[in-house]
Amino acid sequence: MSRTGLGTVRAIADRIADRMLSASVLERLALAVASTILALLIGAIIVAASGYDAVEFVSALVFGAVGNLSNIAFTLRQSTMLILTGVAVAVAFRAGVFNIGVQGQFVVGGLAGTLAVLVLVPLLPAGVATGVAIMALAALAAIIAGGAYAALPGMMKAYAGANEVITTIMLNFIAAGVVYFLIDAYLKPPGAAAPNTAAFPDYVDLPGVAFGSPSFSVIGLGIALLTVLVVYVLMARTSFGYDLVTSGHQEPAAKYSGVDPKRMIVRTMTISGMVAGLAGAMFAIMILGYYSDPNSFPTFGFDAIAVSLLGANNPLAVVPAGILFGGLDAGGQYIGFTLDVPSELVDGVIGLIVLFVAVPELFRMAGRYTGLGGEHQ
Repeated sequence: MSRTGLGTVRAIADRIADRMLSASVLERLALAVASTILALLIGAIIVAASGYDAVEFVSALVFGAVGNLSNIAFTLRQSTMLILTGVAVAVAFRAGVFNIGVQGQFVVGGLAGTLAVLVLVPLLPAGVATGVAIMALAALAAIIAGGAYAALPGMMKAYAGANEVITTIMLNFIAAGVVYFLIDAYLKPPGAAAPNTAAFPDYVDLPGVAFGSPSFSVIGLGIALLTVLVVYVLMARTSFGYDLVTSGHQEPAAKYSGVDPKRMIVRTMTISGMVAGLAGAMFAIMILGYYSDPNSFPTFGFDAIAVSLLGANNPLAVVPAGILFGGLDAGGQYIGFTLDVPSELVDGVIGLIVLFVAVPELFRMAGRYTGLGGEHQ
């Protein structure tokens, strides 16, 4: 290609990136909606070309996400978990640390919360007030355990130069294996065949306000949104959050201002793991009502990576990204139960939707890190 042609391409790319970087929140939301609709249309064409009813497929996807009160409850249940784990990923990514171990921290936090429940229930009188206290202490135990488990790869990275991607991935497998062993060997009731702990009593549960669902509570969603707000304020409105981000992306500047980058890496991972641990407690209390083999759990910690990236690692933007993924998950599962459509086709269409929605943000990231759209850098 000639220099003139390259210059033209560069100019077009620069204009696109400049427009993306200057887009308002409302414009970005409208773009995401338009991208979703376009992806659904293309997905419908693929479904029809594969010999299936495209209208029935799209209708089932939408109905499975928001078709009735029960489906909405399931969507919000999945969204609650994805918002929490997405924020856990975003905290680390925003500070330049790649925490791929949210799933493991989620599992360890859930076990810690479960142990707190199982230990406290026999010691305290039954009742609503007792249940609230036990759930609060279980959440605290989960937060501490998740934070401690995430601090391990943080210390290995900061003081031994270990790659956090490798260590966190390996710690996911260790968490799943050890937790399964503990449940199967020590925590399941006598005579039980399945690797499940004893069920929590009825008063240790979040009430199904408004939806009446046994596995979703608006209170749980409220806790997730409150966590998002706390993390956003911490990251964007405090000097600690500024130091956290600066130490990850501008280490020399952080050192010059008196910040210890190594200590900040450990703190970043710890905060990320604390949020993941809270998600684990939410899963055990709100959804399961006991604890089980972590190898059978949904992969919230891995899906959260895509949720965080779609939200540009911004805690506030993780909320709509988590709701989108929650709706797609609910719709995809509904199709699997009701239509004779291969799961690979369902996953492909859902992946296409995610890709289309993510493309505008990819342009924004490209503009931010390559110098395109320079006047908005």
